[in-house]
Amino acid sequence: MDTTAPLTFGMFVFDEVEVLDMGGPFEVFSTAGRLARTEDGPLLRVLTVAAADRPVRCRGGLKVVADHTLDEDPPFDVLVIPGGVTAAVEADANVIDWLARRRQTSVLTFTICTGAFLLASTGALDGRPATTHWEDQEELARRWPAVRVRTDVRWIDDGDIVTSAGISAGIDASLHIVRRLAGERLARRTATQMEYTWAADPAAQAGPSGGSPPRRSAPSNN
Repeated sequence: MDTTAPLTFGMFVFDEVEVLDMGGPFEVFSTAGRLARTEDGPLLRVLTVAAADRPVRCRGGLKVVADHTLDEDPPFDVLVIPGGVTAAVEADANVIDWLARRRQTSVLTFTICTGAFLLASTGALDGRPATTHWEDQEELARRWPAVRVRTDVRWIDDGDIVTSAGISAGIDASLHIVRRLAGERLARRTATQMEYTWAADPAAQAGPSGGSPPRRSAPSNN
């Protein structure tokens, strides 16, 4: 890929999105963009897209105002789908149709945690390897039996689709994507700038010991 041209990451955000599933990759890509900045601006940039023109309420209560709506349909190169409580979004046909279309026009699609459920809803994962948070892998396999769910890795690079488990796995996979698209040196510089210990091996700490809380269900009121 020509890294002299700006590379734009389009991140879909939604009510009950997990803060660090969204914020971790955002930090990686935006930090890499600053480090690779030229006189014309950063070589990598991130924009956010939401279904409607109103603040998104993240899991835990943080409110985020997206840069664009689905109707505005901004141009970008890489589609990023964070996880969270995804049941309501899975049932939104407009969102799923948009994700299906933008997945086809993107050079790469990247899911974090239960973002894989949203991508699976488009049919894009049928017949392909994928992973998600360790507590959600069984449900992903049950609901979409055509998906080849992997339980032994924290992220999977399958060419035009990268899927990852929760939070820290999403950050590790984000650094891998920087390495893939812009080079090893920038990925290492980005991890150093973030003071983050990058687990560059996708099999490192797979499973509960390296995981994060489940995303599929809304928190209990008890």
